[in-house]
Amino acid sequence: MGGTSAAAEAGPGQGRVFATRRQVRGRDVGLDGRLRLDALALYLQEAAEGDLVDAGWREDYTWVVRRCAADIARFPRLGQRVELRTFCSATGPRWAERTTTLADARGDELVRARAVWAAVDPATGRPCPLGDEFHRIYGASAAGRTVSVRLSHPRPPARGDGDDGDDGTPWPLRASDFDASGHVNNVIYWAAAEDALAGLGWRPSGAEVEFHRAALPGCEPRLLVEPAPDGAWAWLMNDGRPLASARLTR
Repeated sequence: MGGTSAAAEAGPGQGRVFATRRQVRGRDVGLDGRLRLDALALYLQEAAEGDLVDAGWREDYTWVVRRCAADIARFPRLGQRVELRTFCSATGPRWAERTTTLADARGDELVRARAVWAAVDPATGRPCPLGDEFHRIYGASAAGRTVSVRLSHPRPPARGDGDDGDDGTPWPLRASDFDASGHVNNVIYWAAAEDALAGLGWRPSGAEVEFHRAALPGCEPRLLVEPAPDGAWAWLMNDGRPLASARLTR
């Protein structure tokens, strides 16, 4: 989905792979007992953070997610124990792709997610080179594969003369949605995708979120959902511009 790299389906042939386990808790599931999309995003984020800590990461730049796509064979369910395995599957000049899998106790793969993260200098807010330390730790698993950071989702359809389509449902942000950077954490955008899914009456086999711009304090997002032949599109809009977009595939 969405221009991700052609990383080996079984995982990297060499290099670093970080593994962790967790149990699906009540706070992670919806009414039907399946793992929600925003909880899945949190699992992916925590696995990535755990990998950096375990690797002894010392670089002072931060990471900002640009795109994340998940192929879903089966949703993990309440009480289920899952193993997460995460590795660097491709790189670019100032960004990298991380692939993370969720498997059940028998080793059957439930979810495979690929996220593209940009390295950002916290002093300037601009993308910066990955650096030698990154390639020392993660270069082997990437194995020379490259990935683009370009976004591909369309803008929402126009609603009339001069209207840019920003006429969805109000989707207010809470103070707890903002992290230490002053931005909305990427998990919150997945919560918007979960809200879009709630009105569709089906579970997705794939979900992809692209992050267009940061949601800052004071913004007033609106959620717009449009059906598509193979699923649905959703956009979180503010002042006529997308903050994030989601493709949900049946």
